[in-house]
Amino acid sequence: MSKDSQSTLLERYLRLNEISLDLTSTLDIKTLLNRIGHAAADLCNAQAASILLYDENKQQLHFESTTNLDEPLMRGLIVPVDSSIAGWIVLNREPVIIDDTQKDARHYSKIAKFTNVTTNSMLGVPLIAKGKVIGVLEVINRIEGNFSEDDTDVLMALGSQAAVAIENARLFHQSDLIAELVHELRTPLSSLNTAAHLLTRADLSSKRQEQVIAAIQTETTRLTEMTSAFLDVSRLESGRTQFNTEIIDLVPLLEECASLVSGKVDEKGLDWRMEIQDNLPQIAADKDKIKQVLLNLLSNAIKYNRPDGNIMMSVIVEGNDIIITIRDTGMGISEVYMEHLFEKFYRVETAEKQAPGSGLGLAISQRIVEAHNGRIDVHSEVGVGTTFRVYLPIMLPELYSND
Repeated sequence: MSKDSQSTLLERYLRLNEISLDLTSTLDIKTLLNRIGHAAADLCNAQAASILLYDENKQQLHFESTTNLDEPLMRGLIVPVDSSIAGWIVLNREPVIIDDTQKDARHYSKIAKFTNVTTNSMLGVPLIAKGKVIGVLEVINRIEGNFSEDDTDVLMALGSQAAVAIENARLFHQSDLIAELVHELRTPLSSLNTAAHLLTRADLSSKRQEQVIAAIQTETTRLTEMTSAFLDVSRLESGRTQFNTEIIDLVPLLEECASLVSGKVDEKGLDWRMEIQDNLPQIAADKDKIKQVLLNLLSNAIKYNRPDGNIMMSVIVEGNDIIITIRDTGMGISEVYMEHLFEKFYRVETAEKQAPGSGLGLAISQRIVEAHNGRIDVHSEVGVGTTFRVYLPIMLPELYSND
C-alpha cells in the first residue's frame, strides 16, 4: 500500500471515529438511520446509501432509509431474501462487492423499475448486533473507480457501530414506551378492580349490576384499543413498521373510507359531504396506513361532533401536495390543549368526558403521515368545530413509469 493510500485510509478511520461519536448522540431512529446512510456514502465515496432492516420472524428484508430518494418511494419495499444481493448478505453474514450488478443474477431489478434509479456497482455489509443479523448497509455507484477492500473494511467498521446504535435506540424507545403504557394502564385497571369488587356485593341491585357490567365492557374495550395502538406506536418509533409502498389513486380509497363510516354517520344523524378535485394525481404511499389515518380522523369527527352536525371531507392539489381536509362542527378544542394534541396518550379533558379513547390515534396518524414525507395540521374553535388537514406529496411524472 502506498503512503498516499495509507494516509487516505487513516483519514477515513479518523472520520469514522467522529461519526461513531455522532451516532451515540441520538436515540431517534429516523435521525440515526439518516446519519448512518450519509456517513456510509461519504466514507465510501458513493453516490448513495441504503439501509435495509431484517425481520427474522417474517424472513423478510425491507428498505428503511435511503439517501438518494424520498422515503415514500423506498421505505417498506420488500426485498426477497432468497433472490437478492441483500438477502445473500443476510444469509451468509458476509460483505460483498459487485462491480456490475446488471450481470449478477442475485440483483433484484424490480427496485430500479419502481424508483427509476439504476444501480451499477454495489458494496453491502451485514448489520450484526448481539450475534444476530438485523439488516444490511449498502452503498451504490462509487463516484470514482470501483469499490475496494479498504471500502469494505471501513463500511464493516461503520456497520458494526451502526448495528449497536440501532439496537440501543430500539431498546430505549421500547422501555420508554412501556413505562408510558404502564402509567396509562393504571386508570382502566383500577376501574376494573373497583367494578369487580362491586359485583361481589350481595346487596347490589340489578340496575347497578348492569351499570357496573357496562363499565367493565367500556374499560375492556379501552384496554384493547390502547394496547393495539401502543404496538403501532412502538413499531413506528423503533423503525420496525414496514410501509408497503405502491402507486395509488386516492379517490377509491377516500370513497372506501366514507363507506366504512357511513353507518356511524347515519346513527348520529350527521350531514355528510365530500368534495374531490377532478383528475387527482397519484401518490406513493402505503394504502392501508393512509386508510388508518383517514379512518382515525373521520372517527374523531363523528365521535366529537354534535348531534345533527356536519362533516366535510375535501381534497385539492396545492403545489406538489394533495391536501385532504376533514372538517366537523363539534365541540372544538381550546387553544390551551392544541400544542399537546399529537402527544402520546394525551387526551383533551372535555373530549375524554364525551367519548372514550386511547389517546394514541393522533400520535400514530402524525407519525404515519410524516413517514410519507407529509404533514398534518389542525385548526379548531371552541363551539364551532375542528379542521384537520393532511398534506401528502404527489407522485411527480419523472419519478415513475407505467412500463
